[in-house]
Amino acid sequence: MNDHQTALRQRVGRHLELIYAGILDEDGMEDLVRDLLGDMRLESPDAEPAPMVNHWSERDFILLTYGDSVVDGRTPGLQVLKSFLDSHCAELFSGVHILPFFDYSSDDGFAVSDYLSVRDDLGSWEDVRAISERYRLMADLVINHCSADHPWFQNFCAGRDPGRDYFFTAEPGADLGSVVRPRTNPLLRMTATADGQRLVWCTFSHDQVDLDFRNPAVLREFVRIIRFYLDQGVAIFRLDAVAFLWKIPGTTCLNLEPTHEIVRLLRTLIEYARHDAVIITETNIPNQENLSYFGNANEAHCIYNFSLPPLLLNTLLTGDCQYLKQWMMGMPPARDGTAYFNFIASHDGIGLRPAEGLLSDEEITDLASAMESFGGRISWRSGADGTPRPYEINISLIDALQGTLAGRDDLGEDRFLCAHAIMLALEGIPGIYIHSLLATGNDYERLERTGHNRSINRHQWSQPALDAALADEDSVHHRVYQRLSRLMRIRGRQPAFHPNATQFTLHLGNNLFGFWRQSMNRRQSIFCIYNISAEPRDLGLGDINLIGTDRWHDLVSDTDLPALDASMEITPYQALWITNGQRDPWE
Repeated sequence: MNDHQTALRQRVGRHLELIYAGILDEDGMEDLVRDLLGDMRLESPDAEPAPMVNHWSERDFILLTYGDSVVDGRTPGLQVLKSFLDSHCAELFSGVHILPFFDYSSDDGFAVSDYLSVRDDLGSWEDVRAISERYRLMADLVINHCSADHPWFQNFCAGRDPGRDYFFTAEPGADLGSVVRPRTNPLLRMTATADGQRLVWCTFSHDQVDLDFRNPAVLREFVRIIRFYLDQGVAIFRLDAVAFLWKIPGTTCLNLEPTHEIVRLLRTLIEYARHDAVIITETNIPNQENLSYFGNANEAHCIYNFSLPPLLLNTLLTGDCQYLKQWMMGMPPARDGTAYFNFIASHDGIGLRPAEGLLSDEEITDLASAMESFGGRISWRSGADGTPRPYEINISLIDALQGTLAGRDDLGEDRFLCAHAIMLALEGIPGIYIHSLLATGNDYERLERTGHNRSINRHQWSQPALDAALADEDSVHHRVYQRLSRLMRIRGRQPAFHPNATQFTLHLGNNLFGFWRQSMNRRQSIFCIYNISAEPRDLGLGDINLIGTDRWHDLVSDTDLPALDASMEITPYQALWITNGQRDPWE
C-alpha cells in the first residue's frame, strides 16, 4: 500500500467514523472504506490533491440553463444548446450548468427517476460529453431525494432490494414540530408497502421522496453515480438541497453535523478522483447557516451567495444600499481553495429566507408586493408556528427591475445592467442565467400551462425566434446581450476581479454603492461605484482616496477621470469601474 493510498484510506475512515458512529462497527467501517474506494476506482491513487488551490480566475463565468431552454423542434435539446453556446457564448463563458437532464417525473427535473439516463428529447451522454469537451460542465447531484417513480422507491413499496431500506420514514407520533422545510404541503406521505403502511418523509413534494443516508448502501449508490458523472465529463458537482440530507426527529433536520461530514467525505473522494473537480452546495437558507458549508476550507469549494439576489433587488427598488453594505461588511473573505458563487437570477425564484435577519418582515412584504405589481408570483412556506410566510419571489429579473417601489419607469434596462455590473465585480465566481443574458420576460403562458410559479422564469426559446431577436438591433434582447457581453469581456481582463482578490466596502452614502478590489499581486486596483437610485448623484473623487500619482480610467465608459479633486455626476444606475494605469495593461 503506497503512501497516497494509506492517507486516503485514513481520511475516508475518519469521515465515516463521524457519520456512522453507533450505526456501523469497526469491521463495517473497514468494509465501507474498501467499498467506497472501489466504487470510485481509487484503490491505488497516484497523488494527493493539493490543498487550498483556486480552480478559477477572473476569466471564469458559468451559464445557468436547462438543456431545452433553446429548441428547434427537430434536434435533440443538448445539440441545440451546444449550437447556441458555440455561437453566442464561447468567447464569454468558461462553464455551463445544465440543470437536471435526467429522466424525471416532476419539478422540471429535480424529481429524478433515473440518475444514469439522459432524457430522450435532450439526446445522449455523447451529447453531454461533447459539451464537456469545450466547457467546464456543472451538473446536479440531486442527493436528498428521488422521484416516487424511481425503481428504488418501487422496490421499497414491494419490499425488494435495492431500495427496500433506502427511504426515510417516521414513526406515528414522532416529534416533528421543529422540522424546517421550504414547503407548505404535509411532510409525511402515507405509503402502502409490503410491510404495511409507512410514513415516508418528503421535504419538497410527495413525488420527491427523501433518501435515508443512515443506510450506507444509499451512500454507496451516490458514490457510484458520482464516478459515472466524472466519466461523462462533469467537473463541477452542484449538491442540490443538501442541507436537508440527515434527519433526526426532534431537531430542525437542517444542517445537521452528519450532513456536513457527508459533504466533506464527497469532497475527499471527488478531489482524489479528479484534482480540479469542484463541489458547490445549494443551500437556500439564512446567510450564516449557508456560510457554514465552507467548513474549514475542507467542505464545499463554493457556496451559492443566496443573500445577494434579494438584497440587491431591494437596493435597486428602494434606491438605498444600507442593507447591502451591512451584509457585505459582514461577509468573510473566502479562503484560497474556496469561493462564493454569485448569481442574481436562476431557474428558481429569488429566495427570501436568505434575507431573514437582514431585511425586516415589513421590508420583505413591501418587496414581495412590488414584485406582484410587476407581474410576479409569490411562493410560500410554513413558519415555525405553522403560519404561511413568503419563501420565494417568482419573476424574470428583467421584469423584476422594471421599476422601483414607486412603480414602473423607463429606467428598467439600465437598472438591470447595473445589477449585473455589481454582481460581476463582486468577490466570487459569476453565474448568469440564460434568461438574464437574453433579457427574457415573464412567461405567463408557461405559468398557466404548468400551474407552477417557477415556470414564469423558465421560458423555452425557439431557436429561429431567438436568432431573430438577437439580430434585431432595436430589441431589448439584442441590447442587453451586447451590453452584458461587453461588461463580461471587460471583467475577464482585470486581475483585480479574480474571485479571491481583496474586497473592501466603500462608504459613499446610501444612494451610491461602492467597493474596492485589489489584485492578488497588488498591481491593480478597481474602485467599483454605482448609482443605485433613479436620480443623478454627485461623486466627489476625493472621497475615494485615489492615488494622485496614478492615472485613473473608467473601464465601463472607457474614459479617463478628471482631476482627482473634482466632482463628477453619475447618472441613474450608471456603473463605474475605476482602475489605475492604462485601460487594459494586464491583457
